[in-house]
Amino acid sequence: MLLRRLASAGALIAVASARGVAGPLGSGAPTSTKLARSCLATMGGGAEECATVEQPSATLNNGLAMPLVGLGTWKSKEGLVREAVKVAIRNGYRHIDTAAIYGNEAEIGEALATLFEEGVIKREDLWITSKLWNSMHAKDDVPKAIAKTLADLRLDYVDLYLIHWPVTGVEAEALTPPIEETWKAMEALVAEGKTKTIGVSNFSIKKLTAMKSYATIFPAVNQVELHPLLNQQALVTGCEALGTHVTAYSPLGSPDSAAMFGHEGASVMKHPVVVEVAEKLGKTPAAICIKWAAQRGTSVLPKSTTPSRIVDNFKLFDWTIPDDLMAKLGSIEPQVRMVAGDFWLSEKGPYKTLADLWDE
Repeated sequence: MLLRRLASAGALIAVASARGVAGPLGSGAPTSTKLARSCLATMGGGAEECATVEQPSATLNNGLAMPLVGLGTWKSKEGLVREAVKVAIRNGYRHIDTAAIYGNEAEIGEALATLFEEGVIKREDLWITSKLWNSMHAKDDVPKAIAKTLADLRLDYVDLYLIHWPVTGVEAEALTPPIEETWKAMEALVAEGKTKTIGVSNFSIKKLTAMKSYATIFPAVNQVELHPLLNQQALVTGCEALGTHVTAYSPLGSPDSAAMFGHEGASVMKHPVVVEVAEKLGKTPAAICIKWAAQRGTSVLPKSTTPSRIVDNFKLFDWTIPDDLMAKLGSIEPQVRMVAGDFWLSEKGPYKTLADLWDE
């Protein structure tokens, strides 16, 4: 039954993919800036106006610098991701986030190959993140999973490889295989040069802390849902103490998955506090949510396949949110998960309640 639930939830995420607290925080804070050439372009190409863009990055626990703002690709419609990646990189993005379950890595690989061939960007100037899916946690499956990802992306390595969820789908009281087995296989990928950095996604502080007993390489990143209606301050602070950087996914509340997962993602950008701050600063609610995440020191992954929005989402580096408004954005109540994870719950598995999954 749990395996069927795993397949069903994976299908939901795959279908969704096809459809398209003030102040920086220690280890997660932006610590350097890089110049990137930004070319205002359209999906169809044509004339470009280029300029340099100075953008912040976060220094991870292995010393590598990860660009703070990346293009999210979950739920991007088939046929649009290729051009979205091209537009993003031509307009200064240097961080692209994907995952095997999104079903778009081959399309992203086509875009990257074209950009490399045209001399728009060099591989070493990009940060590419991908993720290990739940059904591939066994030690012998991990290298197979990244091999498929690298083949699809047409790359020799990724910059960051994450365990997508602390979930495997095996019916057992304890997580099977255990995270320790999976993590040891992930560490081997670093030694083999398949990825420069490894981390996790959707992990609680309890689950992260448990890894200290066996991890030779401690997770550099924990990618979690994060927006003003789910600021996860305790988790961000806990990750800072552990030396793990936090990346915010669904920073706008993932409104395009609302019908599928039964949440009210649109409420994030419509929340009175977000709207008020946007009006005071002359910005859009989307810009406020993205800037709020970056200004906290977390990296952030706004998703879009619309050229104008891709460009607008990157216009973050020449303005700030005042401290009083950051504090106001960071104190919204109630706090609500949009991607609750209830599709992983099973009476025959390790997570019978959401409290089990999130350790809350």
